[in-house]
Amino acid sequence: MFYVKELEHEIVLEPIHFGPKLRSTIVRLLKEEVEGLALANFGFVVNVIEVKEEQIRSGIIEYDSGDVVFYVKYTALLLRPFINEVLDATVSICSELGFFAFVGPLRIFVSKHSMPEDMMNGFDRDKDAWVSDDKEVVISAGCGVRLRIKGRTVEQGNISAIASIKDNYLGLIDDGSGETEE
Repeated sequence: MFYVKELEHEIVLEPIHFGPKLRSTIVRLLKEEVEGLALANFGFVVNVIEVKEEQIRSGIIEYDSGDVVFYVKYTALLLRPFINEVLDATVSICSELGFFAFVGPLRIFVSKHSMPEDMMNGFDRDKDAWVSDDKEVVISAGCGVRLRIKGRTVEQGNISAIASIKDNYLGLIDDGSGETEE
């Protein structure tokens, strides 16, 4: 799920940025460009943890524009969903086909066919929620669910996943009310 990895990125700077604060400008631009970005092989860049002084290589001048290209190695915190990984997510939208949930920037869809048998036909349009046959489990927007990742797709700048709540110990873990049971 979360892991730390050293990555490399290319920063292009105009000559106006050169001066005594060049390093801080490079670090600021690096964070703006990569934080929140979905990298196909690595996952979402959640945070740039560290950029060491010696990891910023000397710039290369582009002769046609006068800009300078810096190659920067940095340490980042990444979020990557793995197949069969169990995650806790927050439900955002319920529909007749299933529901969408989020784990940070990761969007996950749970189909009605990936829900327990007693919930397959339990969509309540009035409540906009999935309700079990015995009415004890109600999954609606704002609820917390525990789910198992069954597949993921990497699209242009985005990673999404499909999941299941059919196994043991999966499903509703927080009704979203904020109240604790005593």
